[in-house]
Amino acid sequence: MESKNKTVIKSMSLLNLFLTRSHLTLNEIVEFSQIPKTSVHRMLASLEEMRFLDKSSDGKYSLGLLFLRFGQLVSERLDIRQLALPVMKVLRDDVGEAVNLIVKYGNEAMYIEKQDTNQPVRLYTAVGRKSPLYAGDSRIILAYLPEEERDRYVEQTVLKPLGLGTITDKKRLREVLDKTREQGYTISKSELENYTTAISAPILNHNHNIIAGLSIAGPDIRFSEEALPQLIEKVKQAAREISFKLGCENKN
Repeated sequence: MESKNKTVIKSMSLLNLFLTRSHLTLNEIVEFSQIPKTSVHRMLASLEEMRFLDKSSDGKYSLGLLFLRFGQLVSERLDIRQLALPVMKVLRDDVGEAVNLIVKYGNEAMYIEKQDTNQPVRLYTAVGRKSPLYAGDSRIILAYLPEEERDRYVEQTVLKPLGLGTITDKKRLREVLDKTREQGYTISKSELENYTTAISAPILNHNHNIIAGLSIAGPDIRFSEEALPQLIEKVKQAAREISFKLGCENKN
């Protein structure tokens, strides 16, 4: 384990060289890193195979496309928080409930921004909290994933009950996901926490890909059947507004 850790550390030191230089030859990397040439050659081959580095026809190395993808993802997540926050504040003040911004994080969802309600009885959802994609307001992200990715997730995931209303039947979950795509929102009741309700809508980018989910959540006593239609429309409108800022012109 220790040797593997040392290899990872050395590989990272090689990648760090590209923070100040766009292209480097093998000999330059050896010189700057002070690592034996045979070790550098071996690590470069692994980094190239994993697409962390690209090698040009003249033998120079540069950061690979994988880093561009990572950079774009980080940028989008930073941008989405900045773009969403003003809309989230307006929505919170309008409906009087907590507003959450959720993104996909591996095979889970993560809350990356929130606006708390001033109501004395409220839900406490911390920024950084993770939740499964199949339950609660996070399900909006699962619903809008590419069909193959969505089906693979449902097939491979054990649907554990987290609250009284958690969907644990895969056939039922697929039906709910299809309906969510059709209507442009999802409602969850007691799925992550008992006696709570959440309404979420998708935030899409210019390619109409899911970037995040926007939700309002609170005790179910404040989400009456009479109030739901108006609350749903407000969440959808707020999500459309953020999506529009991201270049999604056909508002969902």
